[in-house]
Amino acid sequence: MRVIEIAEPGGPEVLRLAERPRPVPGPGEVVVEVAAIGVNRPDIQQRRGLYPPPPGATDLPGLDIAGTVVEVGPGVDGTAVGVAVCALTNGGGYAQYCAVPAVQTMPLPRGFDMVHAAALPEALFTAWNNIVWLGRLAPGETLLVQGGTSGVGLMAIQIARLLFDARVIATAGSAQKREICQEFGAHAAVDYRDPAWPECVREAAGGGGVDLVLDAQAGPTVQQHLDLLNYDGRVVLIASHQAPMAEVDTRNLVRRRLTLTGSTLRPREPAYKGRLACELVAKVWPLLESGAMRVAVCATFPFTEMPAAHRLLDENLQIGKVVVHGPSA
Repeated sequence: MRVIEIAEPGGPEVLRLAERPRPVPGPGEVVVEVAAIGVNRPDIQQRRGLYPPPPGATDLPGLDIAGTVVEVGPGVDGTAVGVAVCALTNGGGYAQYCAVPAVQTMPLPRGFDMVHAAALPEALFTAWNNIVWLGRLAPGETLLVQGGTSGVGLMAIQIARLLFDARVIATAGSAQKREICQEFGAHAAVDYRDPAWPECVREAAGGGGVDLVLDAQAGPTVQQHLDLLNYDGRVVLIASHQAPMAEVDTRNLVRRRLTLTGSTLRPREPAYKGRLACELVAKVWPLLESGAMRVAVCATFPFTEMPAAHRLLDENLQIGKVVVHGPSA
């Protein structure tokens, strides 16, 4: 089968076309013929040598796919050959065929094509896991989403508004991106490049603080986020793009009963991700099928132009998701 592999850590030019054996499904797995591939920030980090695959996972990047099941492994119930699915993979999505645990597959929402379905899994799994399960967002609370126009950010905004009636404040680095955040449901959008952005967030929150922060930057912003929290507030880190270290006022954290946590989803066992998939299909799929929740696909590329797709993310020009057609498309 045709794949795109990482020759060595580096820029988009290190992505190269290659051929590898077609995967064989193990127990509990299915093999999907890939029609579309979502390109995500973890792919960029893996290409740069900063996000190694977990033990036992393929070295091929690609966490988001949509396609057709072509083979079913032992012990799989409820998934048949010929069914169209989207899936959160453990890696290996940059390929003609991908083996994935069956519990991590989901049916395409009614009315969705493969491109838009491929934009769903990683963003939705990440948003739900971190604002609902770990962040414990409650109805009527205030959520701050750092980086509101990422795939995860736009999904987090909509989940919080549509399912929790939360007040949502998002950050973005351009006027166009801030406008998009508000179009997708944010009550306010703040320029994170403005040194006074924490004060802008407080103003948008009605003069108080926020209850939950979803952030991928970390570094010097961690203490700023903790300072913005109401009592019993939570900060959930999903990456540390700015810096791996942060100086935190632990005395204040204890006194105000704050929670600072982080998460990675890729190394989690299939059963955990399977429970996430079930909740998404039950609670989010109806919103997608009714049109209440939208998916932003800002660009698509042929399989052979994967470096161009990576370059778009490197330049931080994407709004929503970038999707690449499968090699057979």
